[in-house]
Amino acid sequence: MDPGECFAVTSKAAMPLRAFPLPSEAPRVDASGYLARISLLMEEEHEEEGVADLGPALLHAQQPFAQILSGAPSEYSADMFTAAFFRGVEEATNFLPADKLLRTKESTAGGRGRGDELEAEAEAGRTSKLATAESEEAGAREVFDEMMLRGFDVCSKGMEGLTTPTENNATRADNKARKKRSRARGKHNEAKVLDLHTLLVHCAKAVVIDDRRSADDLLKQIKYHASPTGDAAQRLAYCFAQGLEARLAGTGSQVYRSLTADRTPLLEFLKAYQLFMSTCCFRKVAFIFANRAIFGAAMGRSKLHIVDYGLHSGFQWPDLLRLLGARDGGPPEVRITSIDLPQPGFRPANHMAEMGHRLSNCARQLRVPLKFHAVVAQWHTVCIDDLNLEPDEVLVVNDLFNFRTLMDESVIIDSPSPRDVVLSNIAKMNPDVFIQGIVNGSYGTFFLSRFREALFYHSALFDMLEATMPRESTLRLVLERDIFGWVALNAIACEGEDRVERGETYKQWQVRNQRAGLRQLPLNGESIEMVRDIVKNHYHKDFVIEEGQQWLLQGWKGRILLAHSMWVADGATSEC
Repeated sequence: MDPGECFAVTSKAAMPLRAFPLPSEAPRVDASGYLARISLLMEEEHEEEGVADLGPALLHAQQPFAQILSGAPSEYSADMFTAAFFRGVEEATNFLPADKLLRTKESTAGGRGRGDELEAEAEAGRTSKLATAESEEAGAREVFDEMMLRGFDVCSKGMEGLTTPTENNATRADNKARKKRSRARGKHNEAKVLDLHTLLVHCAKAVVIDDRRSADDLLKQIKYHASPTGDAAQRLAYCFAQGLEARLAGTGSQVYRSLTADRTPLLEFLKAYQLFMSTCCFRKVAFIFANRAIFGAAMGRSKLHIVDYGLHSGFQWPDLLRLLGARDGGPPEVRITSIDLPQPGFRPANHMAEMGHRLSNCARQLRVPLKFHAVVAQWHTVCIDDLNLEPDEVLVVNDLFNFRTLMDESVIIDSPSPRDVVLSNIAKMNPDVFIQGIVNGSYGTFFLSRFREALFYHSALFDMLEATMPRESTLRLVLERDIFGWVALNAIACEGEDRVERGETYKQWQVRNQRAGLRQLPLNGESIEMVRDIVKNHYHKDFVIEEGQQWLLQGWKGRILLAHSMWVADGATSEC
């Protein structure tokens, strides 16, 4: 099999399997002016229809990265691969006349006058919009391809001026001013932080008992002190005030949908992702932990099959492919089965198709034979029969932070919850290793306890951003608004099936896994030492790497935020 040979898509709703060879590089489109107009009109109309039809599961699939902390599950993937739209335009050209002039301008017909001018202005605006979109798409492709091929190295390139706030001129001046402030001023700031936290909790209590007058008064105080560009406490208060206000008004789901619909431009989002990767160790540690476990499981074997839940932009796999390509004796045949939710629109697997092309191109350059199989389905409906397992392959199941969005017992009462069904299905697959990454937070049924948990959790996140990124960074605002802000608002303002944030602690997951027929494996000492050294030498001193009950724990200033572990089916053996 040639490296990067083929790619397939399977939909649980529409069998059978479709497979096709990959082109050497993604096609480029030269659309005519009239075709551009049609495409833009269709794009705008699709956007208007799509927002109204999004269910909570699809909203989860579109949210950006809560893939980063949350693994937020490919929530941004529909926008991240805009190239798919332009390929659709190219396909449409096959059905149009060869002549590029598809309409005749009536220059001499009387009576139109101003109408022609308005049409020309509208046409110019649409053409300009298309040109801007093409320019952004080209820039995003360049950044995305570089991140795929160069891995973590590119995340640090050009970020040195952003990763350390003290290197910024404005921040240096601010630090000098701080040294001149009195201790009384410092105590005042501490009191302000305490007051904002206290006000938020008091407001949440007022919301619980439906004391609208008190809640409104407290919200006014919070919003007066809060700011999206202030310090960590002010930014956190600004974020949580939005959630409380939406819950009080009963518009949580609508506000959440409107926020997810108001998407950040792709290029800006990718730059924010780079900044996050260069300043925060969470994602890198997760990738290293998982990839070393996979590499160990595949040692001495000729076939490797990875079943991956959730599409996390594919950034995990280039480094693994690089490791496998340099392996003594040559790389194994690699098969990645990626399971993700369908996207809204006529092409629900588009985001996965694009990822399959990118990964296959990457594997081809690294000389690693790769097959990419995309399964578009609800996760709990995928079972062993859908995976086409082979008896001589190493089977690895991988999930990084996605299962937190699966429905639990608070919603599903009369049957096993999707959360337990997925874990049970994984046990039946009998993998050589199941690698799990979870968000360590208990977002339970009761609002007030969930609010407190979300407040403490996000306090650590916003404090981490304050210590590692300058306040004036626009990319930091993107992270706080489009990632952490979405997660917090959903946990605070939404209920029932609209609430997709359902995190549990690693101890709760440990019980669930054991109940589903899984047995925990001990941690690999070499991997733990490796991530400890990386975090110590390249990241802020307040990041935490610890071990607890055979989990690798990540956190900030003593607060455990993420946890990682390895499992096999109970009664099975593993060399990991």
